[in-house]
Amino acid sequence: MPGEGVPKELDGDELSEIRLAVRRFVRERLIPHEAQVEDEDEVPEALVEEMKALGLFGLSIPESYGGLGLGLEEQVGVYEELGYTSPAFRSVFGTNVGIGSLGILLDGTESQRQAYLPRLATGELVGSFALTEPDVGSDAAAVRTRAREDGDSYVLDGTKRYITNAARAGVFTVMARTGSPASRGDGVTAFAVDAHLPGIEIGAPERKMGQRGAKVCDVIFDGVRVPKSSIIGGVPGQGFKTAMKTLDVGRLHVAALCVGAMQRALDEAARFAQTREQFGRPIAEFQLIQAMLADSSTELLAAKTMVRATAARFDRGKAPSADASRCKLFATEALGRVADRAVQIHGGAGYIADYAVERIYRDARLFRLYEGTSQIQQLIIARDVLSPG
Repeated sequence: MPGEGVPKELDGDELSEIRLAVRRFVRERLIPHEAQVEDEDEVPEALVEEMKALGLFGLSIPESYGGLGLGLEEQVGVYEELGYTSPAFRSVFGTNVGIGSLGILLDGTESQRQAYLPRLATGELVGSFALTEPDVGSDAAAVRTRAREDGDSYVLDGTKRYITNAARAGVFTVMARTGSPASRGDGVTAFAVDAHLPGIEIGAPERKMGQRGAKVCDVIFDGVRVPKSSIIGGVPGQGFKTAMKTLDVGRLHVAALCVGAMQRALDEAARFAQTREQFGRPIAEFQLIQAMLADSSTELLAAKTMVRATAARFDRGKAPSADASRCKLFATEALGRVADRAVQIHGGAGYIADYAVERIYRDARLFRLYEGTSQIQQLIIARDVLSPG
């Protein structure tokens, strides 16, 4: 039956030990708790501890800092497995694997890496990425949160919005303006900020359309004093570049999650079509149902192929930044179409919360918004197409 065991296109010889372990964890531990997370808007702490024991908080962090040290191609393979269940589970550790740790890993000083990465790898510390603001989303270079130099410190003032894992965070990667507004991205600096410093206030979790259990909050910085040594990399004005590098990886992670979600939606739709009868026979025998399944399967293969190939090229340093945007644009938009077809195949049942496709349909909508909207990806891709050479 589709959706049970190892997908038909893969076998054990092609999968790493960690990916097989994650697949088993998803099916045996996470999927059975999907309804509970949806009802309670909370991931059980017992599962969080199991995630730590499995090493999920340190997937991307090098072994020298206590992580698993997976390459990006291996990471997206694991993320495909995690995409098969509610995205709330991945959100628990996702910032540690991606945007919450990558700024420190890619651009941090060695002392910053030693201070944060080992604890991020074990899940002792949760990292969170604070870029978006009430009036600054897609235009990331227009950051208004201010970092004012004061002796051997900087003082941070401003509000960050929709910050994933803010309530759990022990350290924030904060993008703040050290230059004039006219300097745009050149005036943005990245800081590693202890989440427990005086002057930091965490807002109430937002009520969302989907992805229940994945918490996002405002983070308010009111006269927060941080030492100059908290500047990631030690050089002011490099924060925008750091943010863009971390977002490239984050966009591939999101695309891989969408691949997993497409597989789940397709499996649920195929299973339903084979068991639901109309006019005396399973609806899977009707050609219009078959057409929807065929289109979804084709888009799934296209997304999976481009994400895996692009991640492999990133590992070799051969992929342009715009390829991450291409993957995110295609995979997130395709997931929307696949989820919609899955609901359609279910008919009225697809609108009922007892069926997984109802949740998948709502959860899918956010992927086209965060880590840069589809329209931002289109602009990045078009700029790459039109650039000389």
